[in-house]
Amino acid sequence: MKKFDFTINGNKYSVDIQDIEDDLATIQVNGTEYVVEVHQEKKKPLKTPKLVRESVVRQPGEGRIEKKQSAGGFPVEAPLPGSIFKLKVKVGDTVAKGDSLLILEAMKMENDVLADQAGIVKEIKVKEGDAVLQNDLLLVIG
Repeated sequence: MKKFDFTINGNKYSVDIQDIEDDLATIQVNGTEYVVEVHQEKKKPLKTPKLVRESVVRQPGEGRIEKKQSAGGFPVEAPLPGSIFKLKVKVGDTVAKGDSLLILEAMKMENDVLADQAGIVKEIKVKEGDAVLQNDLLLVIG
């Protein structure tokens, strides 16, 4: 492990520290092996602060997202979290399957949300600039 040379009362000693476990060390002095007890000063505790937080107690219903319900029709939900960049339809518009309904900005990319079904736009639950989570109701096609 470590090798030291000591001179004690004019005598030179070559010491190899082979192993240290707790307060016992195995050393070799000039070729002879010894097991010695090590007396160490207790080290001062580190001055790094320890972060202590109180446990969080949630109120009933806190942290739960309530989804808006529709009054029937085919719901169009957000495919991923993001924000509504641009609405391309308004209530009463007729859409065909595959038409672009709105643009959802997610991860700095613009994503077209397409109609999965033909029909008339009955409700629009979001406006431009709204932040939405995945599976949030965006609009309803009847």
